[in-house]
Amino acid sequence: MADDGAGNNTGGAAANSGAENAGQHPDPPGAEEIIRYSKDPATRIATITFDRPDQLNAPTMAARLRYGDLIHRAGIDDDVKVLVIRGAGDDFGSGADLGEFMAVQNDPDQGPRLSEYKIGPDEVRYPPKESFRHGASISQWYANAQAGCRSLQEFKKISIVEVKGYCYGWHFYQAADADLVISADDALFGHPSFRYYGWGPRMWTWAQTMGLRKFQEMVFTGRPFSAAEMADCNFLNSVVPRAELETETAKYALACARNRPTDTVFMQKVFFEIMKQQQGEYMGSLLSGFFESMGGHIHADDNDLMLDNAFDDGLNNSVKDNDSRFPPEFRLSRSGRRKAE
Repeated sequence: MADDGAGNNTGGAAANSGAENAGQHPDPPGAEEIIRYSKDPATRIATITFDRPDQLNAPTMAARLRYGDLIHRAGIDDDVKVLVIRGAGDDFGSGADLGEFMAVQNDPDQGPRLSEYKIGPDEVRYPPKESFRHGASISQWYANAQAGCRSLQEFKKISIVEVKGYCYGWHFYQAADADLVISADDALFGHPSFRYYGWGPRMWTWAQTMGLRKFQEMVFTGRPFSAAEMADCNFLNSVVPRAELETETAKYALACARNRPTDTVFMQKVFFEIMKQQQGEYMGSLLSGFFESMGGHIHADDNDLMLDNAFDDGLNNSVKDNDSRFPPEFRLSRSGRRKAE
């Protein structure tokens, strides 16, 4: 499998520059293998590791549900005060498994889709494909903390995301929702959906965090931002060489764990949660989810790449061809960007 960031791993994924990871995997790892969890009661620091590096740490639906559940459990666990989230391999991650999503979405038997909602295959009747609710239900589900997309927003302890390499799509959500973000200087941030679909479920939060002017640049050009640019946008707390990344993260995690009591942290997080809700964080999730649900009504201009056509023509090649139309420094893949050097 290739790993170039732009419609790469076609054996199970083209995401990064696609629209999140694409490609169906016959036997993907189990959720417990993709999302690893550990905790140290002595330091009260827990760690979630995305461990699917051959697919750029793309979570399956089951893995996302496990992720949301682990965050919920860590929020209750008195042995945990700080949660560190990182990725195995070279990247934090490039988004969810789009191939799995599309296969389930187009499956006439909606049992797999119902499992996303934690419902058995024969317990309810799913809305028919021609209905608005068929697609809109999943977009609205992504605004629910249980879905594993905005789970960190409701976490009442301290979350730290450690970023390296690609931080695209679903993984970008996690960085935006965390309390602190520690980044390697080689990281790239963004959402490929801006180039291949047009919307991302967490846009409201990103605009508030990055600032409207720079976020509009990310949306309208579709280009990724470097770690240095994201630091200038006040999106990052620290940027270090990759070799120093884990040490820097540990420094922040230990400082947070040794500071005020967990009860105080809980109170502080309630304050910040109220502030975010006054700014419309959850309303923004619902609104951008609604617009995503309307994507099927978009009329293409002359040469626009539409996601359905890309799947029909072969997502890997379609994504790479489209990426090549942009200046090298605007491309989503590492291999495409290296051509600018």
